[in-house]
Amino acid sequence: MRPTGAFPLTRMRRMRRDDFSRRLMRESTLSVDDLIYPVFVLDGMSRSEPVASMPGVERVSIDRLLSVAEQALELGVPAVALFPVIDVKLKSALAEEAWNPEGLVPRTVRALKERFPELGVITDVALDPYTSHGQDGLIDPNDPRGYVMNDETLEALARQARCHAQAGADVVAPSDMMDGRVGRIRAELDAAGHIHTRILAYSAKYASSFYGPFRDAVGSAANLGKGNKYTYQMDPANSDEAIREVALDIAEGADMFMVKPGMPYLDIVRRVKTELQVPTYVYQVSGEYAMLKAAAANGWLDGEACMLESLLAFKRAGADGILTYFALDAARSLKRRT
Repeated sequence: MRPTGAFPLTRMRRMRRDDFSRRLMRESTLSVDDLIYPVFVLDGMSRSEPVASMPGVERVSIDRLLSVAEQALELGVPAVALFPVIDVKLKSALAEEAWNPEGLVPRTVRALKERFPELGVITDVALDPYTSHGQDGLIDPNDPRGYVMNDETLEALARQARCHAQAGADVVAPSDMMDGRVGRIRAELDAAGHIHTRILAYSAKYASSFYGPFRDAVGSAANLGKGNKYTYQMDPANSDEAIREVALDIAEGADMFMVKPGMPYLDIVRRVKTELQVPTYVYQVSGEYAMLKAAAANGWLDGEACMLESLLAFKRAGADGILTYFALDAARSLKRRT
């Protein structure tokens, strides 16, 4: 740290005195360009289902998602991230529905790109919405431990990513945390001619307790039961390991790199951005969103102010983009303030 003059020659409050001078020295700014809106899509027509643990968030059918996407575009939000709610009858041990070209995600991607070609569409590449056991990968039925098999899962993920790219997805986002999945997906996409399809790797995804409402929203919580994901998602105690994970994904051909969750892992966001200098993204997960919404509903916090402050914190830590369920609300707030 550079030495500074001592009081009274140096008065730090001088630059804080007026709005114009605070703006002139502001180090981090939040804009609508930083926001990605995660959405939950389900089959059917004219369907909307509120997510009880995420006030203000709904699961919607494709026709209603188009209206949501139109709002996002009008507000200037660059992209949406799709998370499917798969009918329990379509779930299986081998997750075959994950690469069905007429499945829910490919149909949603095609509808969005046909109607709003300029809107970025990001798809989740993971098997947990499709597996009968709720894990992100395949399990040997003869293994009493239920250990998720790594290399066998890679083949399923590659097929899923290719299916999404063929439907028109701009970005595929492997969130499974299998070793080597980015390289396998990149090879699959390139071999199929999808050289422009970007990979947003969930490189530092922690085995966090903040995911509960999300699992309720996509319907994987019931399948997972008392199981957990500790054998493939990262230990919340580790920091150096996250840097190794991101470095491996760089080498395997990812284009963008995710830290998840967000607020409890700001130190990881900072390390990734400063040490590796790559496009760095963060996911303000369902539990973070639910806590802020609950506190605001009880009058314990100013909901809008805390929403914007939390998002600004991600920018200050070094994030280039933020997946947040607040994206539309934040965009509206930012628009009012400009």
